[in-house]
Amino acid sequence: MHHNSGLMLKDGTSIDDLINREMNEVSMRVMSDEELYHHEMERIFAKTWLLLGHATEIPKGGDFVVRDMGEDQVIVARDRRGEIHVSLNVCPHRGMKVCTAEAGNAQAHRCIYHGWAFRPDGSFIGAPIEKEQMHGSKRTKEELGLKKARVHIYGGMIFATWNIEGPSFDEFLGDAKFYFDQLFCRTDSGLEMLGPPQRFVLPCNWKIPSEQSASDGFHTLTLHRSLMEGGIMGGTAESIYDNAPGMYGVDVSAEGHSLRCLEAAQTFKMFSDVSFEGKTVEERLHMLPPPGITKELIPQLFKNLSPEQVEMLATIPPQVGGMFPNVLVLFIFAPRTDGGSSGALALHTYVPRGPGKVEFLNFIFAEKDAPESVKRDMLQNAIQQSGTSGIIEQDDADMWPQIMRNAQGAISKNSTLKYQALHGHEKPEGWAGGGLCYPGFTKDDTQWNWWLNYHRLMSTEA
Repeated sequence: MHHNSGLMLKDGTSIDDLINREMNEVSMRVMSDEELYHHEMERIFAKTWLLLGHATEIPKGGDFVVRDMGEDQVIVARDRRGEIHVSLNVCPHRGMKVCTAEAGNAQAHRCIYHGWAFRPDGSFIGAPIEKEQMHGSKRTKEELGLKKARVHIYGGMIFATWNIEGPSFDEFLGDAKFYFDQLFCRTDSGLEMLGPPQRFVLPCNWKIPSEQSASDGFHTLTLHRSLMEGGIMGGTAESIYDNAPGMYGVDVSAEGHSLRCLEAAQTFKMFSDVSFEGKTVEERLHMLPPPGITKELIPQLFKNLSPEQVEMLATIPPQVGGMFPNVLVLFIFAPRTDGGSSGALALHTYVPRGPGKVEFLNFIFAEKDAPESVKRDMLQNAIQQSGTSGIIEQDDADMWPQIMRNAQGAISKNSTLKYQALHGHEKPEGWAGGGLCYPGFTKDDTQWNWWLNYHRLMSTEA
């Protein structure tokens, strides 16, 4: 039995009451409870590494974007030396936003309330009328800078945390890094963002889309059935429940992160009758390059990744999953009429906007060294399938608010989400990656691991 895990709500409800680890059930109250939400901001969003954007969004000194770490708004800026900084967008004088723009270029950010000014690295420049020392004499200028987060750049992606002495980013990724490297760190120049992120707000709690991002493959058979009926995801209306395309592979979980690794041969059958049988790793990569990789970029895979990682990319590549707490990873194979396969690379973040709202950000990528024609194809593929107008997201964005509505009823909030279709950890023979592995038909294991990581963090004092 699991008891006394360190979080008790004012009405006496414990985190163990909300997440029943014996029965693998989660109370729907977790999606609507306002008190629990405030604990999440302190114990999860103030402690874990969060994705804020990509280095290619701010290429020049002085470039900045404004993003959010939970409910805390931050300035993500590049200084003149090229270093990237993340600073709390709160003036230490009277609490006004320092930067009111969403993006731009500025060598100094000046608060419109009383004129206090700050450099891109967050350091305090001064207040108006310097001789009068309007910032007072109790604190030095060094003490009056913006509060700074700890920053890590991974594959060009900008992550930050307020947990200055906490786990490193590599520790945060753990065994999942072996798999994510195959998606984000595989070419010499890396990825670039194809324009600013798409953004929209949905009336649901951030955890509803986030826990689905923990490799929930089963919902594709029903919620996204129309995609298969239309031939977009392979299969036909008649074969969906017989062959269950894309449902068999190896699900991987580590530190609450997860990825679904699907056999390239199965993916290839959706596009072509040519067999992978007897082909070398390099031949397979040329036949069906990973999303965004042109034939000219294939040699860079061998340069930047280990032989085991390249072999996985060629045989059973990671394609969809999530980073804890609030990131969806979407790497989609997509054929072109000329026989190529440019695909789509997208990341979503689900940013909390209170217990009942979430802001959805859709980041779209391509390899920086890919031809412009491939980047255009990938942008079109990603927009068609994901984001504000995406055919995938139209299904999800209809469902999530309905779950949210049910999480608020006096009776229905006590219903439970069930994660009882469990495969159990079983590492396939010869499997090169670490983490917990679940081969075969995708089940509930990775999503349940997401909730276990949530439970662990919520049970830790802020």
